[in-house]
Amino acid sequence: MRIRLTVLGSAVMALLCAVAVLLVLVVLHGTAEQYKTDEITTTAVRLAYQAKRDRLPPVLLDQDLAGVQVIDHSGRIVSVSDSLVGRPRIAAFRPELTSPETSKQLCDSPAFPGRCLDVVAFRFHNTGGLWTIYAADDPVPWYVSGPLLAALLGGSLLLVAVTALGTYQTVRRALGPVEAITSKLARITATDLSQRVPVPKHHDEIRRLAETANQTLDRAETAVERQRRFAADASHDLRSPLTAMRTEIEEALLHSEDADWPATGRALLGSCDRLQALVTDLLQLARLDSGASPRREPADLGGLTARELDRRPRKVELVRHLAPGVVVVGNRMALARLLNNLLDNGERHADSTLTVTVRREDGKGVLEVLDDGAGIPPDKRELVFQRFTRLDAAQSKDAGGTGLGLSIARQIAQAHGGTLTIEDSDRGARFVLRLPLAPAR
Repeated sequence: MRIRLTVLGSAVMALLCAVAVLLVLVVLHGTAEQYKTDEITTTAVRLAYQAKRDRLPPVLLDQDLAGVQVIDHSGRIVSVSDSLVGRPRIAAFRPELTSPETSKQLCDSPAFPGRCLDVVAFRFHNTGGLWTIYAADDPVPWYVSGPLLAALLGGSLLLVAVTALGTYQTVRRALGPVEAITSKLARITATDLSQRVPVPKHHDEIRRLAETANQTLDRAETAVERQRRFAADASHDLRSPLTAMRTEIEEALLHSEDADWPATGRALLGSCDRLQALVTDLLQLARLDSGASPRREPADLGGLTARELDRRPRKVELVRHLAPGVVVVGNRMALARLLNNLLDNGERHADSTLTVTVRREDGKGVLEVLDDGAGIPPDKRELVFQRFTRLDAAQSKDAGGTGLGLSIARQIAQAHGGTLTIEDSDRGARFVLRLPLAPAR
């Protein structure tokens, strides 16, 4: 990029210099041409003054022009510069009657074969009638003069060189932070995401790029760390039912004649149920983490809750307060999974009663699940939503949970633009789900 920008900047400066040189040469060439014409005219006027006073010699010496001829009224050459002695007339044109002088550029005239000159014809009154003076000199070249052209070209080359050097240094300094960021990113690997790219001191686009890269690395490090913890916790929880199943099988095989195989089968079936529930929850979390958005449609939260309550076996007494017409937009299967996770958690921790409430509140649909168990301390209310987190009291009472149900429920709520929290209650744990209401038709 440095080379490309340097070449581009140099090319632009070279183009500007070329245009400037051409404009200068055009202006100076016109000025020089006018000066040359004035100089020739001045010489012709001086010679006319001398002719009027009979002071004009037949041969004119030390003239600064290429050639001068004085023609009398009869067309005879009465005075000529020493370079034109014996040569014919320079030109035959004469000024108009309304003007004493006129000028032309003549090429291959009889007096100057093979040359192009600027010729001025000056007419004046003298003895016998109208006399004409022809004064000729070489025209101004297109470059005006060699030293001027050399100075303009030298200055242009110097400007192009300074522009190239300045552009290269400027781009190098500007891209220095980018190279530092690139070098640091090249050293960051999936096993070491703790490094961060350097942030430039100037508040510009590159600083915003570095800050964005660091924010991305923060999110990546958090995600990788979460995945590591998830893999470690999942392997630990998967190992527990597998270990229990292996222990049951080894113990039965060790005393195969005395083993109670139906009891062993029931124990293995319980471990399989726990393993299946854990795998199901892990798959559900994987789908939620992938960010896939299921099809959504308006759903009556009260009706959905009533159907799920009617379908479940009764483990504790259920108290319903379901308001009709609380319509939200969501995926029915996902919302049913969220509700069942809350009900499973409430039934495991309730002493005797589980209260389920659906209502409208502040423009949102609210689902509340309240148990009459021991409750959750305020400082542990966010902890229970983390994956594979089970409080000490819950572990002694709840041996069948996977530690993923509440985490799945919160993710489903967040995917629907809602919230799932634990709020204060007189007794037990009160889980409150809030979802946006569907737009009124």
